[in-house]
Amino acid sequence: MKLIIATIKPFKLEEVREALTGIGVRGMMVTEIKGFGAQSGHTEIYRGAEYAVNFVPKIKLEVVVSAAMADEVVETITKTARTGKIGDGKIFVLDVGQAVRVRTGETNEDAI
Repeated sequence: MKLIIATIKPFKLEEVREALTGIGVRGMMVTEIKGFGAQSGHTEIYRGAEYAVNFVPKIKLEVVVSAAMADEVVETITKTARTGKIGDGKIFVLDVGQAVRVRTGETNEDAI
C-alpha cells in the first residue's frame, strides 16, 4: 500500500476529486493548509498598504491506495492539478506499513 500526499491549488480540488473518483479511488482526506515553496509567498495591497503574504493557501490531499494503483493516482493528480504556473504543488509517495478499518477490524488492502 502507498500513501500519496499531494499539495494542490485550492480551485483544483473538485476537478482532482472527480478525476480520482473516475479511476476508482474510494476515499481521501483533504486539509486546508498554508505554505510556501519556490514562489516564497507574494505581496498584496490591502486598503492602500502593501504587505507580504509569506504563506500561500493550498489543499493537502492524502490518499491510500494499493501499490499497483499508486502510479496511476500520481499521474492523474499531476495531469489534473497542473496549470503550468508556479505553485502547482508537490506529490509525495510513502509506503504504508498497516491499515485498519476501525468499524470492522479489516486490515491492510481490505481496509482501504
